[in-house]
Amino acid sequence: MEKLVGEIKLKRRALGATPKQFASFLGLKPTEANAEKIMAYERGEACPTVAQCKKLAALPSEPPFSSRDAVGAFTFIDLFAGIGGIRLPFQDIGGKCVFTSEWDKDCQKTYAANFGEVPNGDITKISAKDIPPHDLLLAGFPCQAFSQAGLKKGFLDTRGTMFFEVQRIIAEHRPSVVLLENVKQLVGHDKGNTLNTILGILKGNVDQHPIVNIPMSEDARKSLSAKLNYAVSYRVLVSDKFGVPQKRERVFIMALNKDVFGSIRDSDIQTIFDKIEDIPQSKTVLGDVLEQNSSVDPSFTISDKLWNGHQRRRKEHREKGNGFGYSLFNRDSRTCNTISQRYYKDGSEVLIDQSDIGKNPRLLMPRECARIQGFPESFIIDSVSKMENYRQFGNSVSVPVVRAIAKNLREYLK
Repeated sequence: MEKLVGEIKLKRRALGATPKQFASFLGLKPTEANAEKIMAYERGEACPTVAQCKKLAALPSEPPFSSRDAVGAFTFIDLFAGIGGIRLPFQDIGGKCVFTSEWDKDCQKTYAANFGEVPNGDITKISAKDIPPHDLLLAGFPCQAFSQAGLKKGFLDTRGTMFFEVQRIIAEHRPSVVLLENVKQLVGHDKGNTLNTILGILKGNVDQHPIVNIPMSEDARKSLSAKLNYAVSYRVLVSDKFGVPQKRERVFIMALNKDVFGSIRDSDIQTIFDKIEDIPQSKTVLGDVLEQNSSVDPSFTISDKLWNGHQRRRKEHREKGNGFGYSLFNRDSRTCNTISQRYYKDGSEVLIDQSDIGKNPRLLMPRECARIQGFPESFIIDSVSKMENYRQFGNSVSVPVVRAIAKNLREYLK
């Protein structure tokens, strides 16, 4: 019992979690009553269930990417943080993360397991004044409102208005550098008007853009009067050029504060993007990140029923003259399709051929998804279910792309 009490205390503190937050890590609702239950466990007055002990055993005693005690060369905040894919490269070049926000409870678990911090919740409920000053603002703001898979409602979708929450924080703190990430469909959404509105607001040209009818919080609307003054540009970057075997296209918006960098122009940011893209073509193939089929748990092999359904639907689509259907890859494939957050449903966008061992195709394993996104092997993924792993990596970024950006922004962050 004494050993268990010590383990509970150690792991809760390692994750930077309050008793209420830690309750959710053990499968309990984050209530005051369950917070008291956690404290009772720590005092040795009660004992967790067998199921809770299993969850406890899966939590790390030392999060691999904790920077709690580090002194950074620059400070940054991580908004709509997901599982920390944008944070990792900037931490690697010496940055100190001083604030994080992510509302999804399962993403919070993965984030805490790796960084030793439980992100703050819903950013719409956090005052900009309560966020520490910072040199760099990172935000992979929600993309479903602009994505091919979604309804593409843009600013008419609540998720599409999250940019204005980012804007109010920029208006309050005026960081030297801003980096935003979204799906490439943002570029053409509403004939380019959505992206032009975002760029215009960052440049300080608020009056030129029709934002009167766009729903947003009152704080966000008020902050629009504090005009920004950034040099801004964007670029769609493709992940397979950066060392991962996945063709994932994402738009990155970069903004540099003219009040800090003086005469910097939009064209200077285009030059930064040119340097980022001026790298040798990667020779990576899918086999570099896959386990041998013979060693993969049979549970990842799709059933005869699902495999027959995939083949039937593909045949029907071909007869109609379109190209929809499952996609099959092997170890020699140069790249695979983009992993989406819906991958857990049937895996149809990326199935791995297993004809070498006489089996139906299989799904990617979560660790393979992590590798395809460029996450390090030490990144902890077993704090959540397999389904949540698929959702999280499907929503995340290709880390090597952000790493290339970070290296080229380093001189602006000293």
